[in-house]
Amino acid sequence: MDWKDKLAALSALQQDEPDNQETNAQEEPKPQASAKKQTLYIRYEKRNGKPATIVSEFQGTESELKELAKRLKSTLGIGGSAKDDEILLQGDVRAKVSEFLRKDGYKLKGEVR
Repeated sequence: MDWKDKLAALSALQQDEPDNQETNAQEEPKPQASAKKQTLYIRYEKRNGKPATIVSEFQGTESELKELAKRLKSTLGIGGSAKDDEILLQGDVRAKVSEFLRKDGYKLKGEVR
């Protein structure tokens, strides 16, 4: 048996698998929290003597949290990170963050200016 025969056998096996994967994907739709139903909390802290704005209480997957953080950071032109269900943004940017999130359909609580 040469490599061509092995490749043909392998591709024959893979042709059966996509049907199984498609049915599994259709059976398990992930419920996504609507942005309009979410309430996010904004607060101001000093971390290591530097101002920080923290957005917390995000309900969604880790990838959705990171995507929201990425949009916030690129729109506002600031640095930050997303981890542990919180978005940490550098500086006191509560007003800008609240404006951005309200336009995006989120409800806000906390130290909103």
